[in-house]
Amino acid sequence: MAATYRKAAKAGQREHWERGQPRFRRQLGLLEKKKDYKCRADDYHKKENALKALHKKALEKNPDEFYFKMTRVQLQDGVHVIKQPKEEVTQEQLKVMRTQDLKYVEMKRVAEAKKIERMKSELHLLDAQGTQSNKHVFFFDTKKEVQEFDVATHLNTSPELVDRVYNRPTIETLQKETVKGATHPAHLKKLAQQRKHQYSLLKQRIEREKMMFVIAQKIQARKDLLVREQRLNSCFLDSAC
Repeated sequence: MAATYRKAAKAGQREHWERGQPRFRRQLGLLEKKKDYKCRADDYHKKENALKALHKKALEKNPDEFYFKMTRVQLQDGVHVIKQPKEEVTQEQLKVMRTQDLKYVEMKRVAEAKKIERMKSELHLLDAQGTQSNKHVFFFDTKKEVQEFDVATHLNTSPELVDRVYNRPTIETLQKETVKGATHPAHLKKLAQQRKHQYSLLKQRIEREKMMFVIAQKIQARKDLLVREQRLNSCFLDSAC
């Protein structure tokens, strides 16, 4: 009961703060508090215990101690470094590895080609500005027909849609159906940016597919040279025997 009363009495006591650095000693910096001394003392004792443990380990070390890891460890700048053994690769293993590399590159190239074909079918082979590289040529019999020729009338569409090479509806379609999709200039601008981004991706995929084709050709040539070298070595050994 008395212990409980003492704890309750301490809970209500006034908290006494440690004094700060006096004004005439400000040039010496902050006055160390008890918590600062505690942290410094704990760090000092931790280092002291570590040094004692190392000293004890050195005294108790067996000079005849040996384990096989010692043959693969060397001391560099005071740090133990494990020597990594060199992997010896035979010619057969090297040949199999290069064959697997060739198959992997060819697989990635075929996958890239399929993605390119899919993107081309979605983008309808249009460029980023909405024009095609090829031209639409009209043929006439007389000069009079050439002078009286009107593209909008011939294509049966609105004059504003003549320059478009995709999604160019006829006049009957415009009269029967309402305009679908984005019509606001901001939305049209956003769609044009998205289409331009898709074409840039398509260009990158085409370049990547060409690069993979070149890499596959180089790996195949290196593989053929290795096979030829092995055959020459075997023929030389047979003739020597």
